[in-house]
Amino acid sequence: MVTQSRPTVGRNWWKTIGLLLWTIGSNAALAQTPATPTPPAESKKGAFVTAAHSDSTEGLHWFKGNLHTHSFWSDGNDFPEMIAAWYKDHGYHFLALSDHNVLSEGQRWIDEEEIHRRTQEDAIGKYRDRFGERWVEERKNPDTGHRQVRLKPLHEFGPLLNEAGRFLMLTGEEISDRAEGKPVHMNATNLQERIDPVGGVTVREALINNLRQVLEQERRLGRLILPHINHPNFGYALTAEDLAAVVEEQFFEVYNGHPGVNHLGDEQHMSVEQMWDLANAIRLSQLNAPPLYGLATDDSHNYHGINGASPGRGWVMVQAAFLTPEHLITALRSGHFYASSGVSLRAVRFDETSRTLTLEMPSEEGTEYTTQFIATLSPEAAGALPAADRIGIVVAEQQGNVATYTLTGTELYVRAVVTSSRPHPNPSYDGQRQQAWTQPVGWTLPPPN
Repeated sequence: MVTQSRPTVGRNWWKTIGLLLWTIGSNAALAQTPATPTPPAESKKGAFVTAAHSDSTEGLHWFKGNLHTHSFWSDGNDFPEMIAAWYKDHGYHFLALSDHNVLSEGQRWIDEEEIHRRTQEDAIGKYRDRFGERWVEERKNPDTGHRQVRLKPLHEFGPLLNEAGRFLMLTGEEISDRAEGKPVHMNATNLQERIDPVGGVTVREALINNLRQVLEQERRLGRLILPHINHPNFGYALTAEDLAAVVEEQFFEVYNGHPGVNHLGDEQHMSVEQMWDLANAIRLSQLNAPPLYGLATDDSHNYHGINGASPGRGWVMVQAAFLTPEHLITALRSGHFYASSGVSLRAVRFDETSRTLTLEMPSEEGTEYTTQFIATLSPEAAGALPAADRIGIVVAEQQGNVATYTLTGTELYVRAVVTSSRPHPNPSYDGQRQQAWTQPVGWTLPPPN
């Protein structure tokens, strides 16, 4: 094993998985199972596109973005426009601010003492240097006498940074809830209205209740919104069965750059990647539901130095025709993206006829790539094999800048994880190397009964 996606959980854990596949049953779902995602319609090459690179597919481009970011609007430690400028300066094409239970709108002032407490830096001086004296608004709080700085809402600073085809700010919120004493967090991107968490008796019920609010706003406003489940191992709050059961949710974080989210699991808990494969085994073999797609995000909070939850650790690369919320979300829903913690893919192709997944990586001096193709075997093909030998298993491993795998007909799906020989420059866990994760392909749903 070359990647770090199969860490500490022992095989004893898997002895119970076979039973779990059959217990999810009717507890599983929201009201309806969504249809298989439809790819975005082809479009002509746009005049306003400055992407990381263009794909050979006419008119489609790769756009780099982060969908999980915190600022002074909640528990981050920098001004939102400073954070947005950092991402733009570092080659990102889109960014969603996702502060806890708030949209960056309305009037908000923050005490200068609080700014210094969070940063231990001259954050206000940096703010002035970047945007100028006239941009920074200060006052004395009329009630307490404390010096304060106004937090600018997105509609004020977004126009300073947005640039057609080059950079786009998106609205977002981390809907932060608790159930059964555990944190239950879900992001929603491209919201128009703030959503208050509504809770639930169980973790799963809280997920379902909050997701329903997101989908209701999408329907009511006719506005595409992207919900995704955050850091399932944070507080070990979620199980693979929870991820499987909420079938109207299509996305979760397979990598979150916060050091405190237990990405690798432990002796009692699966790694996040193992959860992904078990959840998708349940969805495809038991629930007649499409698989979960995996996002990579920063969950950034800290912007002064590289300690804590700092930016630049994880992102998505989305293949779309235009840099707009609608095109990005449509492409994500269609699986036209990959997640990355440092590895770039020149191409990701799945040929439906030959059922072959092909990846191409750039040639970089001193960098070697190992690609593992990971699959889950169908129950019919696996026969009496135990879960540990058929769920999330490595079916092929290849070295080099091109990797291919052709499905044999025994797999529920296949996905790939590419690991670079280079260590991560800002790791969130010990021994981390740069990686990329493709989405499950080759899956089909049986016709409804």
